[in-house]
Amino acid sequence: MADKARDNDPRSEVSKKRDLISRGNYTPTPAGKALFFTLRALDPFLQYSILAHGIGTSLLNCVGLRTLPPGLPAQTGIPVVDNLGVSPYRLILLGMSVGSAVKHNIWVTALSAESMSLSSAIVVGVFNTVMNGLNSYAFLLSATSASKASDSTFPQAPLIVGSALYITGILIELIAEFQRKRFKSDPKNKGRPYTGGLWSFARHINYGAYSLWRAGYAAAAGGWLWGSIIGAFFFTDFATRGVPILNEYCEKRYGEDWQRFKKQTKWRLFPGIY
Repeated sequence: MADKARDNDPRSEVSKKRDLISRGNYTPTPAGKALFFTLRALDPFLQYSILAHGIGTSLLNCVGLRTLPPGLPAQTGIPVVDNLGVSPYRLILLGMSVGSAVKHNIWVTALSAESMSLSSAIVVGVFNTVMNGLNSYAFLLSATSASKASDSTFPQAPLIVGSALYITGILIELIAEFQRKRFKSDPKNKGRPYTGGLWSFARHINYGAYSLWRAGYAAAAGGWLWGSIIGAFFFTDFATRGVPILNEYCEKRYGEDWQRFKKQTKWRLFPGIY
């Protein structure tokens, strides 16, 4: 079975090693996907512990870093929300963690047909939790927080812009994946790349959307500089690693269909930009 899976991935060994997805391998991997689902589902609980109870901030205080006071709890009139006891700003950041976990778990259970090994599940799951954790701590630190203790204005500009980028990115990524899934589910389209819907704007629109919501999440938590750093990190990673190795796979699997798609849709990640 493993040899057959390798035959379905015509890329070079170098590209295969740099990719976390088993392209062309549709062997069922319930253990790997269940592990990924569990890791992502646990993330909001960890982010809540950081944002509501300051888990880990004692270490930051020991090295002289100041953290924000907890702030007044949100009063939404929804008991399950109000009982969390976190400020409105922290509640929104927690919601971003929940949203990212829900999005990933929809993807792994309903949209992704390719295999996921246990090691890939751990790497991708832990990586996303680390990124969310960095955002939570960036918010809590007085030196980096997008919500300064002395700032009585709510919502702050980074939160407004960051939330807009986050929602836009999450929705584009999810809708694009659903569009491609529907196309791939039709037997008549076997062996053909999906080039319609949101994918007609950029060949790797899902990668661009992921970068967008990651940048928005970071900006909402740690301000403009942190959001720019995170956005630049993901843009660079996709532009230099993700897009080239996936392009190699698509060129070898789809041949002339992929070449036509590249001529038809010249943008890779962001329409009009790259």
